[in-house]
Amino acid sequence: MGLTSQTTVYAMVALAALCVALLVWLWPRFAKPGLWHVLGRLGAIGVTQVTIVAAFACAVNSSYQFFGSWGELFGHVDTAPVGVTQAADQNGDGAVNGISSVHGSLVQPAGNDQLSRVSGLPSGPAASVGRVESVKIIGKRTGVVDPAFVYLPPQYFQKAYHRQRFPVIVALSGYPGSIFNLAQHLRVPQTAADLQSKGQMQPTIVVMIRPTIAPPRDTECVNVPGGPQTETFLAKDLPEAIKSVYRAGHYASAWGVMGYSSGASCALQLAMRDPHVYTTAAALSPDYRVKDDPTTGNLFGSGPGRQARVDGHDLMWRLKHLPAPQVSVLVATSKHGEKGYSQTHAFIKAVKAPMRVASILPDNGSHNFPTWVREMPATLTWMNDQLTFPQDVTPQPKKKTTTAQGGTPKPRPDRSPLRAEGTEPRPTAATRK
Repeated sequence: MGLTSQTTVYAMVALAALCVALLVWLWPRFAKPGLWHVLGRLGAIGVTQVTIVAAFACAVNSSYQFFGSWGELFGHVDTAPVGVTQAADQNGDGAVNGISSVHGSLVQPAGNDQLSRVSGLPSGPAASVGRVESVKIIGKRTGVVDPAFVYLPPQYFQKAYHRQRFPVIVALSGYPGSIFNLAQHLRVPQTAADLQSKGQMQPTIVVMIRPTIAPPRDTECVNVPGGPQTETFLAKDLPEAIKSVYRAGHYASAWGVMGYSSGASCALQLAMRDPHVYTTAAALSPDYRVKDDPTTGNLFGSGPGRQARVDGHDLMWRLKHLPAPQVSVLVATSKHGEKGYSQTHAFIKAVKAPMRVASILPDNGSHNFPTWVREMPATLTWMNDQLTFPQDVTPQPKKKTTTAQGGTPKPRPDRSPLRAEGTEPRPTAATRK
């Protein structure tokens, strides 16, 4: 039985009910005086409580997909093969189904167990409604294998855009969240598809992924000395993998990152620490510094370099002591109901040019999905205004030559690269302050 399956939930609920029934039935036998009877009562109560808590935890995990398998729950994660470099074949549509047999691809097809449970996904021809694919991202440098959903807009499959590259938004889950949460509870692909269908958002690839690359440990967005290299995976491995398979923009101006909770903190960290990769970040209920806690363990190592690593992941310290990166960020938190409003206000005041900051500050809202879902349309619209539609296109296939009778081969006339036949390029975003 899979950890997230309904069968597991029903089995745990049945076990808990059985334990409760046995406790009631056997209690009179434990009601006698004496040490062994006292221990029997304590043991019966303890076992019953453990099974009830386990049933509740299985039900919550099945709904929110915090851990996708028993292996993840106990810290056993998949490991990528070493030295994979092969990119997808250049068949034009970038569909993962088309690369399933390509050995060593940095993006591989994954099972649809989680994807099949997501409601409201595009249904119909991909060229009309787009498509969401379930994949595994393989980190060439880090050896990480991380599940992801990839939303491809309708234009991605249309002939007029067959050579066009697209901007990319990377959406990060919180801890110990999952890509299922991003699709089902935050409704990232559904909201993006709706905005794009209304002309309020340019056609954009959305990659939904979790920053928890070594579950159950929360590694934040840190390259842990001697441990998981989360920043390297998200700032180097992930973009390289996406660009190798999908028609994604090759320049940082076309790449943005967003997230909620600890994923929001990670999004800000990536934009400010790696502005050559992500020039735009949106953070829903973030923290502004990374610190050790029981879920993270020691993130920064020891020795003389520890404090420098700690400071480097403190965004307020970076704003005070380092040149501001040329990026645009959006921060969102509620004035009442969330604890981070004062820190967010201080962060906004500390930002200086050329960095730009925008905010969403509703009066009320809690640290939960209903609040973040309310903020999602405005967040994606704002990111759309920052990201540039890529100017680059995929290489033109080599032209065949024709031979005039009795003469030398003459090349066929080439055509200028087009963004989309019959359309004008979308203007780039305004220059950042």
